[in-house]
Amino acid sequence: MRRELLVPKLGLTMSEGVLLEWMVAEGESFTAGQSLFVIESEKAANEIAAEADGVLVEISAQPGATLPCGAVIGYWDDGQAGQAPQAADAPPADTPTTYTPQAAPAAAARIPVTPLARRLAAQRGIDLSAVTGSGPRGRIRARDLEGVAAASGKPALQAPRQTAHVGALPPAACDPRPGTLSAPASRERVIAEKLTASKQQIPHFYLSVEAEMSAVMALRQQINAAQSHQRLTLNHFILAAVGQALHAMPLANRVWTDAGILTLDRTDVGMAVHTGQGLLVPVLRDVATLSLGAVARQAAAMIERAQQGRLSGDEMQGGSITVSNAGMHDVTYMASIINPGQSMILGVGSVREVFRPDAEGRPAIRREMGMVLSADHRVLDGVTALTFLKRVVQALEQPAGLLAI
Repeated sequence: MRRELLVPKLGLTMSEGVLLEWMVAEGESFTAGQSLFVIESEKAANEIAAEADGVLVEISAQPGATLPCGAVIGYWDDGQAGQAPQAADAPPADTPTTYTPQAAPAAAARIPVTPLARRLAAQRGIDLSAVTGSGPRGRIRARDLEGVAAASGKPALQAPRQTAHVGALPPAACDPRPGTLSAPASRERVIAEKLTASKQQIPHFYLSVEAEMSAVMALRQQINAAQSHQRLTLNHFILAAVGQALHAMPLANRVWTDAGILTLDRTDVGMAVHTGQGLLVPVLRDVATLSLGAVARQAAAMIERAQQGRLSGDEMQGGSITVSNAGMHDVTYMASIINPGQSMILGVGSVREVFRPDAEGRPAIRREMGMVLSADHRVLDGVTALTFLKRVVQALEQPAGLLAI
C-alpha cells in the first residue's frame, strides 16, 4: 500500500526542518529501523528511520528544501494490499516523477557515517570510501575528515543555500556597507529568532558573584591523580553544584509556561557546547541524583554526541537552567541570554589569581571564578535567585559535599 513520508516534529518548538539528504534511492527497498533521510531542525541533524520494511517509490522533495512539519516529502510502499488515498497535489501512482535524486555512490552509501560528516564530505568532494572512521563499528565522524583531500577529479558539492529571504529584499533594504550578503542557514535563523524573542519577552535580571575555587582545584587534582578512567574538569563540579542547588531549592527549579508556572520534578541541567554547527545545549538528566563521576560520564557522552551532530531533539529539551562555561576563553564575567523554555542561565568565567586580605588583614592569594546568573523575573525574585546562586558558590567552596550526592 502506498504511504506518505512526512517531515517529523522533533521537539515541542520545531515548526520546520531542512531536508539534508536521502539515504535510500528511489526504487530501493529498505528494512525497519534503516535510516531513510536526514532532517535538520534548529538544533540538530536527525536520521529518520523506517517504521517497517518497504520500498521508496517516490521522492517529492529535494535536499536543501526547508519544509514545515507534516509536509509530504515522498512515498513508500509497505507491500500490503490496498491503496492509500493520495494527497490532492500528488501525482497518480503510475505517473513518473520528474525528479531524480542525487544518490551517494554505492560504496559510500554502505559506510556508517554521521549526518554532519556526510554533509561535510559532500561539500568538500571527499570520497568516504577512502576515509577510516574512528567511531563505533568504524562510523565516520566529522573529525575524521580533517586533512583529507577531495577525491581526484571530483568537484566539491556546494552546500544548499537558502537565498529566498535575501532575494526577496528590495535593493533599498540592503545594508549599504560593502561586503557579501548571504542568507542565514535554517538553524541560524531559528536560533536568532528564538533568542531575540527570549530577550524581548523574558524580563532578564542579572546577579554576579565570585567563587573561591582553590578547594575545588585541589580536590580535582587529587581525584585525577588517583585514577585515570574518568578525568574530572571544573565544569563537572559546577554542573554538580547547580544540580545540588536545584534539589535544595525547588522554588528555583521552575519555568514560565502559557498555562502557568511549572515546578519541575527533576534536576535537569543544560550544558552549552560549542560545535561546528554552532552552540548546542544538551540537557543532563536529574543531576542531583548522580555521583560526580556519573555527571562527568554523562557530560562527556553528550559533548561527543553534540560534536558528531547526533543529538536528538529530546536530548536538548527540559530543565530550568543552563550552564554556559566560557572560562577557557579568558573572560572574567559573561551575562548570557536565557534559553527559551528555561528560567535561568549561569555564565561562568575564568579562574583568576588575585590578592585579598585574610582574616588578619594580610594579603592572601585567592583563585576566584566570576559567575553571572541571568534569571527570569516572572518566576524568580532577587532574593530567591541570589539564595540559589549562593548555594552554588557554597557547594564549590566546600566541594567535599559534591562527592556525597
